[in-house]
Amino acid sequence: MNRSMSRAPARDRAGPANPAACAVRGRLGVVLVLVSLLIGACTAPDPEPVDAPLRLALISPPRNLDPRLATDAASERVNRLLYRRLIEFDERSLPVPSLASWEALTPTHYRFTLGEEGRVFSDGTRLTAADVVATYRSILDPASLSPHRATLSLIASVQSEAPEQIDFHLDAPDPLFPAYLGIGILPAARIEAGHGFARAPIGSGPFRLIDWPEPARLRLERRRDGQPFELIGVRDPNVRVMKLLRGEVDMLQNDLSPELIGYLRRRDEVRVERRDGVNYSYLGFNLEDPSTGRNEVRQAIAAAIDRDAILAYLFQGGARPAAGLFPPTHWAGADFEVPPHDPAGAQAWLARIGHGPENPLRLIYKTSSDPFRLRLAAVIQAQLAAVGIDLEIRSYDWGTFFGDVQAGRFQLYGLTWVGLRTPDIFRYAFHSAATPPDGANRGRYRNDQVDRLIDTARQEPDLEIQAELYRQVQRQILRDLPYIPLWYEDQVFVARREVEGYRLAADGNYDGLERVARTAPIAARTIASRD
Repeated sequence: MNRSMSRAPARDRAGPANPAACAVRGRLGVVLVLVSLLIGACTAPDPEPVDAPLRLALISPPRNLDPRLATDAASERVNRLLYRRLIEFDERSLPVPSLASWEALTPTHYRFTLGEEGRVFSDGTRLTAADVVATYRSILDPASLSPHRATLSLIASVQSEAPEQIDFHLDAPDPLFPAYLGIGILPAARIEAGHGFARAPIGSGPFRLIDWPEPARLRLERRRDGQPFELIGVRDPNVRVMKLLRGEVDMLQNDLSPELIGYLRRRDEVRVERRDGVNYSYLGFNLEDPSTGRNEVRQAIAAAIDRDAILAYLFQGGARPAAGLFPPTHWAGADFEVPPHDPAGAQAWLARIGHGPENPLRLIYKTSSDPFRLRLAAVIQAQLAAVGIDLEIRSYDWGTFFGDVQAGRFQLYGLTWVGLRTPDIFRYAFHSAATPPDGANRGRYRNDQVDRLIDTARQEPDLEIQAELYRQVQRQILRDLPYIPLWYEDQVFVARREVEGYRLAADGNYDGLERVARTAPIAARTIASRD
């Protein structure tokens, strides 16, 4: 796997007062010229019929189509199309029935009863309670190495006495238990046979996999009407835009710079939709590192970051400041105070440990090689330089970068939690018992009070009391800063005019593909060739 390493140029402390604006203006012309050149060099393809494959271009393709094992956002979004789950979530992120309804017979005994919808696997066999039992037993098997095992470890047993009923017995009460069961169900016979779901998924979802001819191209079929789809990985955002305007792909979702979004809004042949997002972007720290393990360093970084400038000039209004992992509309969310921009305070924090402009603290920041993420890293680098932190940026292809984060090979990094629904994220990411491989506490954060609050909240039957306990967890996390909260990025969907019916989700899932359609053949177009 190739690894690229670069150090972004340091900013002079007496340089531009607004580095975010400088970063945007310095690259805006380059981006638009590149797009113009790419488009001008090509000629439009021949028209395609209405029933031709609908093509969605992604920044990266899925890596694992086994819902028990997938951890990257692309895989989880595609798995939502291929598999059905016992539960779904409402607008407040509370669980509601999907494959099954449920009742709590006792605080530690839940009985799920299967409904009629979504009960046929893509291989033609019928989904029964035995499949649910086999799926969850396989996750709980230590040999499976499933990342969901830690969250579901409270399950003492799962069994079925009837084809339509599944009984979960828990080690301890947990009123939110049904919310943990959002994992796709696999056929028991295939599990027992050792079938390779990661590359050959078999689920009862609205889509089935037709072919995976190359890593960056998947062919799906919508089961209700046979409409073919292609999901195509195209890493470069300029190339994704070129392909959309040429009609080589029909849809794009997210991972576009604000300049490209603005450019697409001015094109008559495409439509741009936008909505508030709920995915949480943050800076993560290694708390076992001698530098980033110090609270003074994390407080200084939090105070040095000017979110308002970044959101105004780099995101151009396409994101909202975040303080908690959940937005205020979530049942466990609240209007927490966003860490304020305070350069003098940042310098004071650094001075306590002997650092400042004359003796800068040197840190390494890891990020992906996506151009927009590199621009964002450069702006953060400039803001930290102004208070006495020399930030070295190291960028990697996605697989290498995420592998380093999972393995704990970092001082600090930037990432986004996608699709957060339930407060079990606090146990998964912050409980001291959830360090890898038992969870995603990759920074090795440990706080006894947080552990107690999480453990207490998990057993609290009253939802309002439970919500307040989780708010206390979030307040303590804001004091300790194992994560520095950044923002919730907007969701953006771009499609050709002849494509309609897509509903954009706040968490960026691809469920809108269930209803999207091409309403007319792609019209013939002529694009002038570049001399």
